[in-house]
Amino acid sequence: MKIGVQLPSFGVDPSATAAEHARHAEGLGLESVWTGDHLIPALPYLDSTLVQATVAASTSTVKLGFGVMIPALRGAAWAAKQIATLQHLSGDRLIVGIGSGGDPHGDAAWRAVGVPYRERGKRTDAVLNVLPDLVAGRDAAIDGEVVRLSPPATVPPLLIGGSGPVAWRRIQRLGAGWYPAFVPPSVVADGIRQLRELGIEAPVTVGVSVGLGPLEQSVVDDRVRGLADYGMGEAQARKALVVGSPAQAAEQLAAFAEAGAERVVAMPFPADRFQQRELLAEAANQLGA
Repeated sequence: MKIGVQLPSFGVDPSATAAEHARHAEGLGLESVWTGDHLIPALPYLDSTLVQATVAASTSTVKLGFGVMIPALRGAAWAAKQIATLQHLSGDRLIVGIGSGGDPHGDAAWRAVGVPYRERGKRTDAVLNVLPDLVAGRDAAIDGEVVRLSPPATVPPLLIGGSGPVAWRRIQRLGAGWYPAFVPPSVVADGIRQLRELGIEAPVTVGVSVGLGPLEQSVVDDRVRGLADYGMGEAQARKALVVGSPAQAAEQLAAFAEAGAERVVAMPFPADRFQQRELLAEAANQLGA
């Protein structure tokens, strides 16, 4: 199993720069570093593409992931241009999770860019229809206009967020992977079963909320309450967490591998991200990842 880690939401965590966090993860042997994509979230958040450009310039081997990018906020041409540029800057180290945006962050960002919130799914599909061609430097039609971007770049692995018929259709159409988040192994296994019943074989990356080492119960409880914003009950939220010692975390991560996931992206919730990454790397070593 491949183990990645979410970078802090900068502006909230002043302990180190994006480059320092990424180099620390790379030095520990973690496979990838990931960032979300938010314009107007509840807390301060830097632009994800610029964070990953900084990471690309300051690392050499760690992969750069979006978990997930919201291309409908950016538009097809700009999203493709940013992805292609990051591929060039990083030496083809990009992994792009794609989502359509959801309820937890509200509709303020959509209003700010003049995109109706109710159209986010339709616009995401419109972007996905042309994104691979735009990144690869091939002709693509956008609103009746034929567009070709240059320089062309390698189309990175694409991962589709969410679950259910819309996500399965996008995965099948693109030959993409699946990126569920904040779910227990049983949900991952069930989603893979549904995909296979449709004749779809897709690599699976799972975003997992992680808190390792001795933690105050209040810290865990706060994270459980935070996951409730994503529509899950307390019991499911607790099952979706990876907590405890590195040995205990290795067992929990192994359950995701047994469910069929090939990669886990750890999203640490305790404040000390350096310690969390070190404990995560120890768990990964015990897992053999």
